Amino acid sequence: MKEFIKELKWRGMLHDVIPGTEEHLLENKTVGYIGFDPTSDSLHIGSLVPIFILKHYQNAGHTPIVLLGGATGMIGDPSGKSDERNLLDKKILKHNEKKLKIQFEKFLDFNSNLSNKALLVNNYDWMSKFSIIDFSRDIGKHITVNYMMGKESVKKRISKDTTQGMSFTEFTYQLIQGYDFLHLYKEMNCSLQMGGSDQWGNITTGTELIRRKENQKAFAMTCPLIKKSDGSKFGKSEGGNIWLDKNKTSVYKFYQYWLNITDEDAVNYIKVFTFLTKDKVEDFVKEHNKDKTRRLLQNKIAEIVTTMVHGEEDLNNAIKASKVLFGKSSKEDLESLDENTFNEIFEGVPSSTISLKKISDGIKIENLLALDTNFLKSMSEARRSLKENSISVNKNKISNTYVVSKTDLINNKYILLQRGRKNYHLVIVK
Repeated sequence: MKEFIKELKWRGMLHDVIPGTEEHLLENKTVGYIGFDPTSDSLHIGSLVPIFILKHYQNAGHTPIVLLGGATGMIGDPSGKSDERNLLDKKILKHNEKKLKIQFEKFLDFNSNLSNKALLVNNYDWMSKFSIIDFSRDIGKHITVNYMMGKESVKKRISKDTTQGMSFTEFTYQLIQGYDFLHLYKEMNCSLQMGGSDQWGNITTGTELIRRKENQKAFAMTCPLIKKSDGSKFGKSEGGNIWLDKNKTSVYKFYQYWLNITDEDAVNYIKVFTFLTKDKVEDFVKEHNKDKTRRLLQNKIAEIVTTMVHGEEDLNNAIKASKVLFGKSSKEDLESLDENTFNEIFEGVPSSTISLKKISDGIKIENLLALDTNFLKSMSEARRSLKENSISVNKNKISNTYVVSKTDLINNKYILLQRGRKNYHLVIVK
């Protein structure tokens, strides 16, 4: 067995671990799991951390289980949250489960020929069979209220005023998660539960339940919650979560998120979000530090993660889209972008609308710049800019005699004006 814990340590992905876990994993081929609540039909990039841990676990020769919380997703986990979560119904959860399975398959090998193939289970399959009487009698009596009240996630919420506080539903969450571990321990010989550091209380409830009910030792480990260097939450942008589903977050925005991380974050993220070896990572960091303006680490991380999540073709389109704004590109590059990506790239860029008839008749470039669009303040400024050779139409430099016509239309709808490197104006033709 490969050294799974050692691998996580150098990557900065280990937080808490029950004593004896490392030895247990080195001596045995084990089964371990991480739980995911299917509260959306897509994972976001915060979910990549536990997925990468499961992949490292599988690479080390162990069997990873993805546990989807069909039952717990109906309740809501209080860990790290200040308010109670909205409850979801069975139909929505079933839809979410199908969509998430496709995303997990991009990382984990569920191939039936593997001796340690990944497995996907849903805790609704066993929790739905429990009556409240059975659960209280068979599970509840083994864990005291005193024990449950001692958990940090409970303490934080109980100490609030009674109008917010914590419902009985959420209070029982750790018991249900604890039973998941017990069930997987008995039915699938699962001896390890993993998760984020905010899950430590829930996870250790599971190990305690196995100890009290089965008189056996189970193991647990958590990874630190990944944050940005400024202390803000990883995986969030101004527009909210960065999703793995390209219908929720476009590939272009996904790629740009990784390109725009800080140098300090990039040094950490190349260890967490790639499977590059320690030597390779050290080489890239060394090379990056020679000239940080090249943003070598950011480019490498963006390329690797985007390929894993979306594939090579989508990566190439995202690179092409980035070049349109920040590098050398041509009208052909602009035309190769689909309309959604085109609109996203130029979202927020000043724009003007003119009629198709006007374009069909042809418009002198100086008139388009100053009279028809107000891109430039006056005709004299337009002529001066043309004389300085600083005006481009659809990324091509043009002269003062240029006449803009229908042949300049991109996607039969747009013309991109540009002065210098960074000043853009979008002409929308209707």
